[in-house]
Amino acid sequence: MIIQLAVATLMVLLTVTIHGVGLALLGKYLRLEARDEMSRHVPALSRRTLVFTLVLVVALFVLHGVEIWSYALLFMALGAIGDLETAVYFSTIAYAGIGFDDAYISPAWRLVSGIEGVNGVLLMGWSTAFFVTVVTRLGGGFRP
Repeated sequence: MIIQLAVATLMVLLTVTIHGVGLALLGKYLRLEARDEMSRHVPALSRRTLVFTLVLVVALFVLHGVEIWSYALLFMALGAIGDLETAVYFSTIAYAGIGFDDAYISPAWRLVSGIEGVNGVLLMGWSTAFFVTVVTRLGGGFRP
């Protein structure tokens, strides 16, 4: 159990670092985009803002994909899951907190997958907060 917790802790630290760096880079891009939009007086509901929002969503998906694949590759390296497709599928449903059948993973490593679920939910929450902040700023603070 100690080895599983150590491996899970290293993965949490790795994915949080990946996520933090990714969001920092997206934030920097956002600041550059906001400056450019202000200088050009781009309206909040423009084609450019729509494209920027779609790019942001895709970037967040890619960021989560890197983290999911990191866990999948770990499971493959540990021999906990036999093939890449199953490892990516299992990692995706674990990361997203959807729930899964433990039949896919070796019992010796299922604690790591449980911690992946907690890690994924926290990172998705972080992305959601980031996304809401960005969209609110782009819209000038939408008000119903």
